[in-house]
Amino acid sequence: MTTATASNAAVDTAHNATSTTISNEDFLATVAEKSDGAALRGDYKLADTQYVVEQNWDRYTEEEHELWRKLYQRQEALLPGRACNEFIDALHKMNAAGGIPDFEQTSAALFKATGWRIVAVPGLIPEFTFFEHLANRRFPVTVWLRTPEEFNYIVEPDVFHDYFGHVPMLFNPVFADYMQLYGKGGLKAMGLGGLDYLARLYWYTVEFGLINTPEGLRIYGAGILSSGGEVEYCLKSGTTSRHIHLDIQRCLRTLYKIDSYQESYFVINSFQELFDGTAPDFAPYYEKLKQLEALPADTLLAGEIELLA
Repeated sequence: MTTATASNAAVDTAHNATSTTISNEDFLATVAEKSDGAALRGDYKLADTQYVVEQNWDRYTEEEHELWRKLYQRQEALLPGRACNEFIDALHKMNAAGGIPDFEQTSAALFKATGWRIVAVPGLIPEFTFFEHLANRRFPVTVWLRTPEEFNYIVEPDVFHDYFGHVPMLFNPVFADYMQLYGKGGLKAMGLGGLDYLARLYWYTVEFGLINTPEGLRIYGAGILSSGGEVEYCLKSGTTSRHIHLDIQRCLRTLYKIDSYQESYFVINSFQELFDGTAPDFAPYYEKLKQLEALPADTLLAGEIELLA
């Protein structure tokens, strides 16, 4: 897999769940503490209060554009018969195979399609800021690209993961609405002690989600679609991984792995099902789940059916 973190929000618990503001210095210090002294990769000096920076597209080197092209070509070749049609169709319309894309151009097309925009960020950002962006139909995309040595694996999400993996699905109106709903839910969850549960939902849907189609199971999760290995593994029969229908409360209760291929994949039947399932108030879910033990990532409960034949 190409990421060891779920997203700019789902895994990075950089501040207390009851806090809604954090200084840039405190954010960076907390991340360093949680990562045994490692600093975040991006340049945060010029970020505004929403952690937005200029993309500075002209600063990308030809070597970086060439690395992007190689990453793009590898992933595009893996998509037929694996990625959902909504992702493939949108990716082709984005016309980003030739090099690192200009966010402003993509934003113009994206806004016309679903009312979303891309905002450039240095890298991982605090949860509250991430949720605010999503709630206002803005998707944060990291500006820096991995090195050639990180072609197959990278710890922090880079521009390739964020753009190639996430942005195409934002052209789908129903999924785009789901992402905004998730952002609003995240802002609410911060005051309810629900962030850990909500992180699991993001992980198992936005990052590692599968959808059932007439042609069989297909991928819509960005963590899979930007990965050189899991895009093949997740649909391979005969592995020990589970492929089960998404039940929201079951998903919120389920732990996940950040350093290996997933041991469970949750499957939806439609993006409308995903939106409808997350529309209710999650507050009662959080209170119920606080009384229950979390489920290991490889759990298969009684009555659950393995969906990958």
